Amino acid sequence: MPRYAVIDVGTNSVKFNISERRTDGTWQVLVDRAEITRLGEGLEKTGEISHDAMARTVSAIAAMAAAAQQNGVTAIAAVGTMGMRTARNSQQFIDAVQQRCGVRIEVIPGEEEGRLAYLAVKSGLGLAEGSLAIFDTGGGSTQFTFGRGSVVGERFSLNVGSVRYTEQYGLGGVVSPVQLRATLDAIGADLARLGTERSPDVLVGMGGAVTNIAAVQHGLAEYDPNIVQGSVIERGEIERQIELYRSRSLDDRRTVVGLQPQRADVILAGACIVKTVMDKLSKDKLSVSDRGLRHGLLIDRFAS
Repeated sequence: MPRYAVIDVGTNSVKFNISERRTDGTWQVLVDRAEITRLGEGLEKTGEISHDAMARTVSAIAAMAAAAQQNGVTAIAAVGTMGMRTARNSQQFIDAVQQRCGVRIEVIPGEEEGRLAYLAVKSGLGLAEGSLAIFDTGGGSTQFTFGRGSVVGERFSLNVGSVRYTEQYGLGGVVSPVQLRATLDAIGADLARLGTERSPDVLVGMGGAVTNIAAVQHGLAEYDPNIVQGSVIERGEIERQIELYRSRSLDDRRTVVGLQPQRADVILAGACIVKTVMDKLSKDKLSVSDRGLRHGLLIDRFAS
């Protein structure tokens, strides 16, 4: 059975999946992991990918490409998102990856991210007919996709990401209520477009912030995608976690069961984004998709 690999190069992390396509058209996951490389570190200030961030990310992709080769994959698809869309020196990074790894990264628009996320959610959660809103929040941007059943409707991307707000508002440690209010106000202004959308029947969240919030809710000392997938998070839990992170130092956040230590600095910003999305769309709860862009890419590029 043929095996395929996909790589999603995000602003905060690089996600990697190897799956085998069965004869009945379903997929058997062999490898599914993420490595936090902070490609977008300092990007807000300089407009460029830093030398260190580029080196970290190229090394991570090289290891993934080697793993794909060892697993005998037929083909690799790699895409870049917000950080690569905005950095002036993205081409330099693309060339470095291709030279070292033999992998060509395609930088995709936010609307395409949204379409691929919709594919991933519909295939993974098997949601009933009805209006559906999906958001995928990352380090540099958040993608929104609205649809009904299998029909994808409006798609757009907003420059709302956890790395940006963490750097801009100093959210990596203990944060005062005044700082928190200023952050929430800024996120609300940047998400103003959501105010024109109708409240969907179902809201689904995906991305590292959402899955980490779910893991903390479940108290998962070891991440279990089968538990996280399909979890329901209520507004009260989001607010509880915002206060938990706001009142803790970076080192104390790293002790929270279920939270990836590498995400401890950006999780408060991520939780604030999630809360604001729920507020704007008038939803008291959301469902969690552990499947993301990489799974939609796998289906889109290799299912036929």
